[in-house]
Amino acid sequence: MIRPLALAMVLSLAAPSAWAATCSVDLEGTDAMKYNLSEIDVSKSCKSFTINLKHTGKLPRNVMGHNVVIAKPADMKGIDADGMKAGIDADYVKAGDSRVIAHSKLIGGGETTSVSIDPAKLADGPYSFFCSFPGHSAMMKGAIKLTP
Repeated sequence: MIRPLALAMVLSLAAPSAWAATCSVDLEGTDAMKYNLSEIDVSKSCKSFTINLKHTGKLPRNVMGHNVVIAKPADMKGIDADGMKAGIDADYVKAGDSRVIAHSKLIGGGETTSVSIDPAKLADGPYSFFCSFPGHSAMMKGAIKLTP
């Protein structure tokens, strides 16, 4: 009788950690202009959510750079156009662009970067994540959604 009770107590103590939200995700970009994920779920319970971007290719930043930009799907084309004008030194994101919820720096093959966001900023979604390097957003994009 004591043994099953003790086991139940141990399991009940471990359960909350099993249900805890994961407040980060690892995203990879390749030289073939692809992300390894097409959807990212962000828990409302996270105080901050981090996207860790790794460029798994070998090509340099100026040839095949990748970043991750978070914005509404309808704003992607405009952000891309303004980012192209802003250029590589601005990570292909126009400074102060209010349509951009968050963005990482632009990286080349073998490099990593991270970007963190407040999940509350995603409440009026839907939102997308994409690479703003010229021409990449057609293939390097996905949905980012807020979950309970």
